[in-house]
Amino acid sequence: FYTDWAWTSYVIFSISQTLMLVVGATYYLTFTGVPGTATYYCLIMTVYTWVAKGAWFALGYPYDFIVTPVWLPSGMLLDLVYWATKKNKHSLILFGGVLVGMSLPLFNMVNLITAADPLETAFKYPRPTLPPYMTPIEPQVGKFYNSPVALGAGAGAVLSVTMAALGCKLNTWTYRWMAA
Repeated sequence: FYTDWAWTSYVIFSISQTLMLVVGATYYLTFTGVPGTATYYCLIMTVYTWVAKGAWFALGYPYDFIVTPVWLPSGMLLDLVYWATKKNKHSLILFGGVLVGMSLPLFNMVNLITAADPLETAFKYPRPTLPPYMTPIEPQVGKFYNSPVALGAGAGAVLSVTMAALGCKLNTWTYRWMAA
């Protein structure tokens, strides 16, 4: 199962984490108005992913993605855009959203490349009976042809702009709720 769906899981995780990052980081960044807040938010989320990763390992799931802090460089890019555009929210939404959407899948790919391939492990350490998800399948010739990074980055870049706008909009809703 893991071997068959590794690329799909990677794309889904990349997109979902990109969206989580950009909504939260944009919200806190525009809420405080201080460049650097997005990076701080990403640091908090990185620690959270380490804790979650520990839980996945404890359950025996071969969850080898988010090993290095992939959120941080994307958060830094968001802070840089906010600072460089003189705290222009519209530029933050457009440029920051696109940069985060395209960068996180790229940084995440480092983790996917370094992850142990279950199929390779199965050949190295054979057991009398392999479970169904470890059963060898045909070799993946040209597996970068349909690149999961390109798919994740493309979808992430489009969706992140919308989510960055939502992050900014959450501030307006928060203020209206507080004023009521």
